[in-house]
Amino acid sequence: MQRIKKGDTIEVIAGKDRTFRGEVLEVLNKKGKVVVEGINMAKKHQRERQGPSGQSIPAQIVDFPAPIDWSNVMVVCPTCDERTRIGFRQNDDDLKVRYCKRCDADIDNP
Repeated sequence: MQRIKKGDTIEVIAGKDRTFRGEVLEVLNKKGKVVVEGINMAKKHQRERQGPSGQSIPAQIVDFPAPIDWSNVMVVCPTCDERTRIGFRQNDDDLKVRYCKRCDADIDNP
């Protein structure tokens, strides 16, 4: 089970976007990185190309969220609304769930 999952709200704790919060769009497990909405924005130049209906799409510069290392982010607890460390435990139904180590509330609601 992962500490950070798609859809979690995280806060950046290191780097140029420190203290910003955003929602996780994608988790790249093999690289140890996460893609967060609106954080670590990068620019990419795209050349002119043909669209699906044969129309020409002009050249442009596109902003996109680049991956950020997951050691530089912390999960924000939905209950206490603070960044927190994540623990694991089994709930009453013998399911493994993540919990907030600050307020002891479950983060996963299966």
